[in-house]
Amino acid sequence: MGASSVDLKGKVAFIAGVADSSGYGWAIARALADAGATIIVGTWPPVLKIFQMGLKKGQFDDDSTLSDGSKMVVEKVYPLDAVFDSPDDVPDEIKDNKRYAGLDGYTISEVAKAVEADYGKIDILVHSLANGPEVTKPLLETSRKGYLAASSASAYSLVSLVQNFAPIMNKDGSVLSLSYIASEKVIPGYGGGMSSAKAQLESDTRTLAYEAGRKYDIRVNTISAGPLKSRAASAIGKEPGQKTFIEYAIDYSNANAPLGQDLYNDDVGNVGLFLCSPMARCVTGVTMYVDNGLHAMGMALDSEAMKRDD
Repeated sequence: MGASSVDLKGKVAFIAGVADSSGYGWAIARALADAGATIIVGTWPPVLKIFQMGLKKGQFDDDSTLSDGSKMVVEKVYPLDAVFDSPDDVPDEIKDNKRYAGLDGYTISEVAKAVEADYGKIDILVHSLANGPEVTKPLLETSRKGYLAASSASAYSLVSLVQNFAPIMNKDGSVLSLSYIASEKVIPGYGGGMSSAKAQLESDTRTLAYEAGRKYDIRVNTISAGPLKSRAASAIGKEPGQKTFIEYAIDYSNANAPLGQDLYNDDVGNVGLFLCSPMARCVTGVTMYVDNGLHAMGMALDSEAMKRDD
């Protein structure tokens, strides 16, 4: 079912964690825009100017086309650093960092207040945030600092976003985040505590679905998405002359998933649209797999052990 079957006109969607057009956050934003929603985004301050310049120059136009031929409009971009909840949390080393020069109001609570001042209430909140500074390290070699940093940026950020945005969300609103199969299965190469952070994210999704559902009448779900060669994912484990982690993950998925086909960001975008729309009004606390069925497999079809002698 496409966006033409859903009417989100008059709805406002805040997408946290968009900095280019290659990832799932952008695809979800585009699907929501195609259904008529107003799109506003939060972008990490160090890449804010680059993203804004890209929008201004039309660098993302090819990835902005909607079903009627028009282009998605990102109505406003807010600087957002989701590892900080309030101004008191920001250390001097960040305040003095030249990548943050001229910026303020980028903590989660400040952004929520700015969105409320600009739009009053919103209807959709999308968490498209993840970062693990030690993601290339095995868990056995991950430091406490790296582990907690991954949890802070990738999991607690959802809790904080819901804490601050739920009070300004309309009844029947929807919160959506993005997870990965490493939350429940061993994925070598996806380290630094990121697998733990995704497990936290999925557990928190269920608890927040109950708490925010009862208190604010909103829904909370997450999508466990298959591998996509986005800009962020392509940076994991990149060694000269070798495939990246995400390239290995895509090849493995194509060889072993029940549906041996490529996964596109629009596939996740369309499921995101469903979960954020009235069609899913009774769906909450769910981890929705959009991975060609790879999560269901317990054996690798392309394993050497599976090869039969002629």
